Amino acid sequence: MVLNTAEWITAIEIGLIYAIVAIGIYLTFRTINFPDLTCDGSFVFGAAVSAILIEEGYTPAISILWAIVAGGVAGFCTGILHILCRIEDLLAGIIVAFMLYSVNLRVMGSSPNITFVNACTIFSDGNALIKTAVIVSILAVLLSYVLNTDWGLGLRAVGQNKSFASACGVNVKAMTIVGLTVSNALIGLCGAIFAQYQGFCDVSQGAGCLVIGLASVIIGEKVVRARNVAWGVVACVVGSVLYRAFIACAIHSDAFGLKTQDLNLITGLMIVAMMAARKKCCN
Repeated sequence: MVLNTAEWITAIEIGLIYAIVAIGIYLTFRTINFPDLTCDGSFVFGAAVSAILIEEGYTPAISILWAIVAGGVAGFCTGILHILCRIEDLLAGIIVAFMLYSVNLRVMGSSPNITFVNACTIFSDGNALIKTAVIVSILAVLLSYVLNTDWGLGLRAVGQNKSFASACGVNVKAMTIVGLTVSNALIGLCGAIFAQYQGFCDVSQGAGCLVIGLASVIIGEKVVRARNVAWGVVACVVGSVLYRAFIACAIHSDAFGLKTQDLNLITGLMIVAMMAARKKCCN
């Protein structure tokens, strides 16, 4: 079965939305070298805040701004647990994501899902492809610019060599917390946009968010040779769109005999293949 135009457009739209997650994960895993696992929780946190505010009658733009704040708070908590409480990076993210499940249910009024199909969203007047492309382009340009400022160089130095960064006067602890906050703020933003795109929010909506983001980063780095930070951000966007296109083709292809429930299997195999190919190239 060959995908029709509408299915291709949908795949690109979702790929562009999830590119924001890929950029957020790129910021932690690649820029500050922090394996953050908060994203599955912060994604839903942003979606839940946006959904509940839209239900209460707030404008879509205001709900998105609060979703950014919510995601940022989640990342900030992870940073505090790691820096001040001296909890290992992986465990800090796991703990915050674990606690966010209950927080998200609280925000959603103890309901596992919220539907607002008929409510006003940023996609109510159509043009989802153009709007997602504009949003992602603005974020990519803005982040590329910020990471090339003196502050951004300090943030990148933390990921390259903490001791050297500290010796150069960079506050490593503060930079780590800020990096986590910005990363999860972006992921919360993505959750809000995706919820408005779908017209509903579910408490399990963020499941696999980390893996999808990592897959996008890995694919993008394989396709786009990231010569600098700007190209690294571009690689995230390209990787996310390619990932969604590949998934759409695989699931809708009669030759493979795959169905929607095989999504995690396809994603896992894709990541393994990309990482194995990169290892082979390095050797």
